[in-house]
Amino acid sequence: MCGISGVYNLLNKPQKGLSKYIQAMNYLQEHRGPDGEGAWFNDNKSVGFGHRRLSIIDLEDRAAQPMRRDNISITYNGEIYNYKELKKKYSSKFSFTTNSDTEVIIAGYKIYGKDFIHDLRGMFSFAIWDEKEGSLFCARDRFGIKPFHYTHIDNNFYFASEAKALIPFLKEINTNQEAFSEYLIFQYSISNNTLFDQIFQLEPGHFLEIKNSKINIQPYWDIEYKIDWNTSASDFNEQITSAINDSIKYHLVSDVEVGAYVSGGIDSSLVLNLASNELDRSIKGFNGRFLQPSGFDESQYAQSAADHCGSDLVIKDISSKDFESYIKQVIYSLDYPVAGPGSFPQFMTSMEASKHLKVLLGGQGGDEIFGGYARYIIAYLEQCLKASIEGTASNGNYLVTLESIVPNLQILKEYKPLLSRFWSKGLFDEMDMRYLFLLNKSTEFGNEINWEFTNLESVEDRYKKIFNNQNNVRKEAYFDKMTHFDFKTLLPALLQVEDRVSMAHGLESRVPFIDTEIVELLATVPADKKFPNGQMKHLLKHNFKNNIPHEILSRKDKMGFPVPLHDWFSNDLKGLMQDLFSDINSKKRDIFNTVHIEDFESSESKYSRKTWAIMSLELWHQSYHDNFAQFKALIKD
Repeated sequence: MCGISGVYNLLNKPQKGLSKYIQAMNYLQEHRGPDGEGAWFNDNKSVGFGHRRLSIIDLEDRAAQPMRRDNISITYNGEIYNYKELKKKYSSKFSFTTNSDTEVIIAGYKIYGKDFIHDLRGMFSFAIWDEKEGSLFCARDRFGIKPFHYTHIDNNFYFASEAKALIPFLKEINTNQEAFSEYLIFQYSISNNTLFDQIFQLEPGHFLEIKNSKINIQPYWDIEYKIDWNTSASDFNEQITSAINDSIKYHLVSDVEVGAYVSGGIDSSLVLNLASNELDRSIKGFNGRFLQPSGFDESQYAQSAADHCGSDLVIKDISSKDFESYIKQVIYSLDYPVAGPGSFPQFMTSMEASKHLKVLLGGQGGDEIFGGYARYIIAYLEQCLKASIEGTASNGNYLVTLESIVPNLQILKEYKPLLSRFWSKGLFDEMDMRYLFLLNKSTEFGNEINWEFTNLESVEDRYKKIFNNQNNVRKEAYFDKMTHFDFKTLLPALLQVEDRVSMAHGLESRVPFIDTEIVELLATVPADKKFPNGQMKHLLKHNFKNNIPHEILSRKDKMGFPVPLHDWFSNDLKGLMQDLFSDINSKKRDIFNTVHIEDFESSESKYSRKTWAIMSLELWHQSYHDNFAQFKALIKD
């Protein structure tokens, strides 16, 4: 796990400042690799790679990066969990000198060219310079677990793990209108844009190749829902259980000790238990909790999960004072605002965990793959009502009926405000627009936003192309379309948070549920076996009921690590927003109408994200836009 960076002149001309460029990018990503630093340049200084190292596999200096073998150079971030098997496969055609997975990537590329990427099982982003071919080959893992950002300015192509490392090369710093519009609706991007204009992300499952001065970006993997109607439920259950246990085994491959995040939910509790079973010993767990105000502490469930497998649990108490002290660092670490306020407690928990270990497992991906969001039930409840009113419920193979969903509605007890908003407009409209309405957070905003800077209609068009893409989901269930959209868009955003808040402390986070074998298997399972009668995470609950404490398995009030911002902004942190926007630069933002940003935070609903979203955007501007000159100074002569 590391930080990578590089520069390539598309005209193959020497670059006078190449060494300083790499040095600057290594400096801005130092937190990603506290164990070492490296740089490599080709002979005529038209190509340069940088690397910050976090040593996890093969801790010896021989495995340091950038690594060069013959005419191939690489800078790589991630973990290839099947590297030992691939090393055996490639050994007849390649002489290995290390025990690292980095060298396995080089071997695969030398033997099979870019097609070797289909052999890789794990999380990765890398860049390979092929001196013989005069080409740069870059790739990102199938799910976007590891980041890859790039920008193309004049004739130079720059790339890095984090967007902040590319800021020194921008001619000016601006907010991307399309990404900003997406952020207002979803609080994440659904395209390759970032909030930084001219800085892009290589999308999950894509590679980027530069040859003869031409940049070519292509997908190498995508998910296809090829439903298997012939396999029985029991056979599917056996396959799923095997696939998850197998993934856990692979994700424990490490030359250092491994622990786990434990939130008190099904996903992280199961990962902790299965990892302990695989190792035949308990592993250490880490949890963050809010003691004040009441109602936000779920540590008792995390403790129950730890007790179930005999694990020690380290609990980090998080307060409003911590929020005031660290929130600017959190936003800086994220690169740009994404997702909700859960990044703050994740940041604090990772800070504590980094004092103990270098690698942690997490339960990320379980909601998107197995169906764990309450909005799926809300969406189906509307369809059940529609079918009952129209008398069509018995006309086809309905996944859920009104009678069957009723016993599972208790989970919606805390979602009554969302239900009220959802049914206030557009009732019984087309499914794609109804799901967009469930996701759309832009309706919370008012005159605080400069709407002239947005283009919400174009976001709707991009949304529909993903949601209704029949190359992914053909004529299958509404459930598959909803979970697929979240898998393609929300999950990479959550993985950005996972990566940045852990790597901010030199900590590697691994996500066993997001494994190729599991994801592709689940895409063959009929929706009525994944979401029968509206039962969330049915396959996990059914197949692993003995691995999860009953009090967690039967929970109907899991909160998902909410932050008590409403209470804090009404009490301990009252006036924080006014202080934040008192800066003279804040009053000049083209995305805000700051005269309308008043004391609205105390009037928000308990779980509203409006204050978080606006505060994050302002702190992002202060961290990057207002300090642009300092970033530029890093590469000045």
